[in-house]
Amino acid sequence: MPLSSLKTVSLQRFSLNFAANIIAALWMLVGSTRAFSWVKPTFIQFVLFASLALGSNVLFSWLAAETGSVFNEQGLVSYLIWPAIISLAGIVLARRSGNHTLVFVPVVLWLVADTLSALLQSMVQVLGSHGWLPNWSYSFLPILFLVLFLWQTLALLWIFARRLRTPWWERIIILLGAVALLTIWQRNVADQPIFKQIPIQPVLEEAALYEQPRLLQQALASIDPNVPGQNDWYFMGVAGFSEQNVFRSEINKVRELFDVRFGTSGHSLALINNTYSWLDEPIATKTSILQGLQKIGQRMDADEDVLFMALSSHGDQDFIHLSNPPLDMDNLDATWLREALDASGIRWRVIVVSACYSGSFIDELISPTTVVITASAADKMSFGCTNTAEMTYFGQAFFAESLRENTSFAAAFKDASLRVSERENFMGFESSDPQMVVGSLMKSALPAFEKVLFDKARAPVERLTNNTEASDPMRDVTTNNDAINGNKNIAMPNAE
Repeated sequence: MPLSSLKTVSLQRFSLNFAANIIAALWMLVGSTRAFSWVKPTFIQFVLFASLALGSNVLFSWLAAETGSVFNEQGLVSYLIWPAIISLAGIVLARRSGNHTLVFVPVVLWLVADTLSALLQSMVQVLGSHGWLPNWSYSFLPILFLVLFLWQTLALLWIFARRLRTPWWERIIILLGAVALLTIWQRNVADQPIFKQIPIQPVLEEAALYEQPRLLQQALASIDPNVPGQNDWYFMGVAGFSEQNVFRSEINKVRELFDVRFGTSGHSLALINNTYSWLDEPIATKTSILQGLQKIGQRMDADEDVLFMALSSHGDQDFIHLSNPPLDMDNLDATWLREALDASGIRWRVIVVSACYSGSFIDELISPTTVVITASAADKMSFGCTNTAEMTYFGQAFFAESLRENTSFAAAFKDASLRVSERENFMGFESSDPQMVVGSLMKSALPAFEKVLFDKARAPVERLTNNTEASDPMRDVTTNNDAINGNKNIAMPNAE
């Protein structure tokens, strides 16, 4: 037979054996002894599936690892122990039965099943990392992964017990003992994956001790006074949680949106907690937030100007997290924030809180001259605060999309709520139920303020074209506010 024909026959046999072993493992997983009629326990198949099982488990561990994880030799050794034990069991079984073809049967079946299990877990991990799994699934996925690990070993023991005609009571003892042993083993090695994040305690550089006061004072000094006779918008953003970049990214993007599109450049301040920005941006603490509010209050006209305040962090009932290790910070609670706002003299306020349970801020922050917008209801979680995201679900929908397409906060909020709801429904998440509450005086004043803000986002040609048409509605709103505010005028936007 020609050499090429031999190679073809060998490749065909190899492929058939490969497929047969997969079928055998599937029969094993359903507890059928038909696995023995399908399995092809050759040395080459053993080496192949040992490599595939190892590779698929390394892949799963890599996908599941946190950012910055490194290869963990102990995790690899922990994994290799089980195929080694099963290989030894195959050798003992073959010697006791006098059938040397049984040497690779247990380990080949186990390795094939383990490969399939690890690939399934890898697929689930990919779906989860992209946020494509329903929210309810995350609570039982760890249990599912443990069950898969137990199942492949218990199924192997079961079919061998049936093949060897082991008494039923011995089977029960063996299976119960295996469950106990495997569960204890798995839980003990759970903190030793093949890829493991090495905890590194954040270290505060000496330079940051001197740089932070300068950064804060520089940021405060860059806030310009208002222009008398017109409504100026001021922006203040707070990114509270340092260990995830999404909050820093969100606040910086929102500040850029307001500075570039809505004209708050020179009237904006961002306080950022982030592990990597100690030397670049002033951090967010109660002290810096209070100083920021006081400076803005000094620079603005309390009757004419408006503060837009954006808060982004992890949250809980009535507070959001301020965290920037190694500093020990107090969290930002709603009562303190209301008192700080009142003390600053800032009268007109639009406050957006992007955090879980952020609706719990509404009762404390709302006032006749305030708009409060929250990413969730008081008893609901909000979503999107992952390490790979640039903005949260609500931040993306409200700031990046809806504010660019609408000319009022109410319209933008309604649009953003629909976008968030659609995304959450698609993901299977419980609705976060975003909230918007407008104070009694702000209901009349807000259209004039919004006119100033959103007019700045229009192209100059459009603004010139619509200038005359826009003047009458603005006068109507201003007249209403004169009566409300005791003849303290809200200035008209400048026509260009």
